[in-house]
Amino acid sequence: MKKVISLVLTFSFVLILTGFQSQDEPKKHSYIGAEACGMCHKTDRQGKQLDIWKNSAHSKAYQALLTKEADEIAKQKGYDTPAAKTEACLKCHTSGYDVDASLLGKKFKIEDGVQCETCHGPGSDYKDMKIMKNKEEAVKNGLVIYENYKDLCVKCHNSESPTYKEFNFEEAWEKIKHPVPKN
Repeated sequence: MKKVISLVLTFSFVLILTGFQSQDEPKKHSYIGAEACGMCHKTDRQGKQLDIWKNSAHSKAYQALLTKEADEIAKQKGYDTPAAKTEACLKCHTSGYDVDASLLGKKFKIEDGVQCETCHGPGSDYKDMKIMKNKEEAVKNGLVIYENYKDLCVKCHNSESPTYKEFNFEEAWEKIKHPVPKN
């Protein structure tokens, strides 16, 4: 009888413990890639966000890490890996470099640099039009909306960057902002 009670208590404890862990761990959303986002966000009606991004330095940010100059900067900073393999460089030059490969969709390309999901969060669970039309539902499903985008931008555009140039948020924002037109 003691063995049965002990077994039941142990089993109950394990169930309770695993139940609490799964509640504490937020759902991990997958990255779908800029081209997948662009399927909807390329039209005039939506605001041509894909074109704005493609014509920005953000879309070319990863490519900058593939240069000899970038490798030299990484070396000067004490890293023994090429810039395109150095986490300190990747964190501001691309998305998804630090997640399990199972969270990277078929259309996701690290080479696309600073893309939609860098700022708006992985889109796998909010990409559907039904969800996107409901802002609250989209946020519940992983969409990130900032009250103040400057706080996000200065995480990379700051004096810790080895190639930092004075950052004028208002001027930069005028070039990169991409609202969905109110229809």
